[in-house]
Amino acid sequence: MFSLDNSRNFELIKVKHELQDLIQGNGREEQGGIIQATARFLRGSKTAGARLEEIQHSKEQETEKLIFFINENQFWYHADISENNKIGEGAEQQVYYFPEKNIVIKLNDSIYFAYWEDYINNLILHNYFFPSIQYSLLGFLMKNNVLYAVVEQLFVRATAHIDLENVRDFLKQNGFKNTKNNDYYHSELGIILEDLHDENVI
Repeated sequence: MFSLDNSRNFELIKVKHELQDLIQGNGREEQGGIIQATARFLRGSKTAGARLEEIQHSKEQETEKLIFFINENQFWYHADISENNKIGEGAEQQVYYFPEKNIVIKLNDSIYFAYWEDYINNLILHNYFFPSIQYSLLGFLMKNNVLYAVVEQLFVRATAHIDLENVRDFLKQNGFKNTKNNDYYHSELGIILEDLHDENVI
């Protein structure tokens, strides 16, 4: 007999395999060509480095390799981004709104991530779980000697105030445990959700 528990376990195993393929850079190109190409490069670069030197590369070294990869593949973003379109800026990213296309473009320097590979994996996970508001990686740019990823996302306007209790209940039903404040962890998938306060959820 096939129980609901078996069905749930089967679904979790399926999700784990799909996520593993995506994070290893084996996802379908329509799920994000530049994202997948960059994921494959960063993962391969780290593996090669680990074989040659039994030390962990610094983020600065990873960034140098990433810039070489961007040059080789012409992944630089060249379109103008006017400061007149800026609607927000924090430690993590700068956000620009383009009403004629109903999109936002975000510049992210991966400051909250130990490595660029972690940031790219974050995009992959986001796009897997939230396909209706997925990120498109348009390329990279240098600004004041800082490397930024340039991502595009559909602009979604909030229509109501968020009750964080509803967020907690929803995540609990989907296997996430509230670890502290607005952070959550799914022990079976090994996924962490952080900073889900009322300004980050609509």
